[in-house]
Amino acid sequence: MPRLDAIGLVAADLAATLRFYRLLGVPFPEEGEGHVEAQLDGGLRLMVDTEAVVQSFSDWTPPAGGTPRTALAFLCDDPADVDATHAAVLDAGFASHVAPFDAPWGQRYATVLDPDGNHVDLFAPLT
Repeated sequence: MPRLDAIGLVAADLAATLRFYRLLGVPFPEEGEGHVEAQLDGGLRLMVDTEAVVQSFSDWTPPAGGTPRTALAFLCDDPADVDATHAAVLDAGFASHVAPFDAPWGQRYATVLDPDGNHVDLFAPLT
C-alpha cells in the first residue's frame, strides 16, 4: 500500500526558499544544488527542487493566475510563538499574507508567503 513519504516544492530561488524554511525550523542542509531535502519529525521529508531541475524531466511550468493551490501549515509552541515566528519571517524580509489573529476555530493563526508565493500557515491552539 503506498504511503505519503515526501512533499515537494519547486523554487525559483533555491537559496531564498531554503533560508525561509530554515526560519521555520526545517533542518535543510547548509548547502544544496538543484535538489535539497530535509527529514521532518514523524518521518516525512520536505523536498525543494529548482525550476530547472523539474523542467529537466517534465514539461512543468510555473503556476499563473493567482493564489497557489498548496499551503503548508506549521504548528507553533503556543500563541506567542505564532506572533514571534510571524515577526521573524517579516524581519528576514519575507511577506505576510494574514497577520496573526485569534481565529474563531480556537487557534492563533497567521499566514506568511514563501519566496514563491506559497501560503505557509502558522498556528497554535489558544488554550
